[in-house]
This record gives sequence, structure tokens and C-alpha cells, in this order.
Amino acid sequence: MIITYFGKQFFKIGQGEMVLAFNPVSKSSKTGISSHFGADVAFVTTNHPDYSGVEQLSHGERAPFIINGPGDYEIKEIFIKGVFSNALIGGKKYINTVYLFSLDGINVAFLGALSDLELSKESHEAINSPDIIFIPIGGKDMLDAKTAAKFASSLESKLIIPMDYDETSLKVFLKELGEEKAQVMDKLTLKRKDLENKEGEVVILQAV
Repeated sequence: MIITYFGKQFFKIGQGEMVLAFNPVSKSSKTGISSHFGADVAFVTTNHPDYSGVEQLSHGERAPFIINGPGDYEIKEIFIKGVFSNALIGGKKYINTVYLFSLDGINVAFLGALSDLELSKESHEAINSPDIIFIPIGGKDMLDAKTAAKFASSLESKLIIPMDYDETSLKVFLKELGEEKAQVMDKLTLKRKDLENKEGEVVILQAV
């Protein structure tokens, strides 16, 4: 799989011909982040312009299958579980969906705009030991860097990808995990065997 980052929580994961997109930034977002490409599946964790710009993911005849809430899904032979959690953006409550799925034998947890760790027992069990975790660390209304680091450690994932961060929150997050020398990459290319000897390694993806 090839993982590319555009800013906020907007990621693209390519696997062969298939393209998955996560939390695309809408044109109406005030972030100024913009990227347009065709995707097969769009994951939206939170119904907010910073995370729900699915109009950015149609190109030519390619329009995405949109997943935007808790539930069990199967699309293109990928089994996806969406579990309920809370988001708080600008002081307003939203539903946030944590997505769990397996791609090319790699188990992924995408936490979205998670604001607190008050997860149900079912949600906690579903998030159990993913290979890769995408976790917000920027604080404000979402998990702050210290809380995020503690939670990421508890999940015993092999790779940790921070998102929705600035320089300050990233510095705190890395320090908490003892990963001050974490790799910074433009994109991440990964196969199952690449994860074999990793344990809680942080990979910082720069927005393209």
C-alpha cells in the first residue's frame, strides 16, 4: 500500500488499482487544503467541512462509494467496521466514526476526529492491536498530544501515524513516545513484511 497525506486528516491509500480516501477536506473548509483525485472508496468520520469533502474525490468516471457512519461494510472485498465515538469541533458535538479494516493483510485503525476516550466496550475491543493507527494529536477539541501518545502506546500497534497536528503538538507527542528521531516522509510505501520487526514506531507524513 502507498499512503499519501494532504493535511488535517486527509489521506489517500493506494493498493494496486484501488484508491481509498479518508476525511477529504471540503472546498468550503477554511483550512485552505485542496486536493482532487478519483477514489473508489471514501471514508468520512465526521460530518464537518474539514473532513467530509467527498466532492473532491470524483474524477472522470470514477466516483467513490461513500462510508460515513458506524456499521459493517464490505466493498471491493474489504471488510470495514465503523464504531461510534465522540467528536467536538469548535465546541459543537459531532458523531465520529472510528474505521477498522484490513488491506493486504495489514490491520488499520483510523480514529478520525476523536475528542475523548469514552469509548464503548465494543469499540475498545474492535480497536484491539491494529498494525497501523492513524491518530489525531493536535488538541483543541481533539485528543491532545499527551493523551494521544498514551492511547497509541496502549494499543500496541506496529506503526503510529499522527494527523491533525502542528509543530508544537508533534514535538510533545514524539517526546512522550520517546520517538524524537521519528522518520519524516513524503509518502509511505508498505508491505506486510515491512511491519514484522516494528513496535510502536512513529512515521510522520508531510502534507504534499
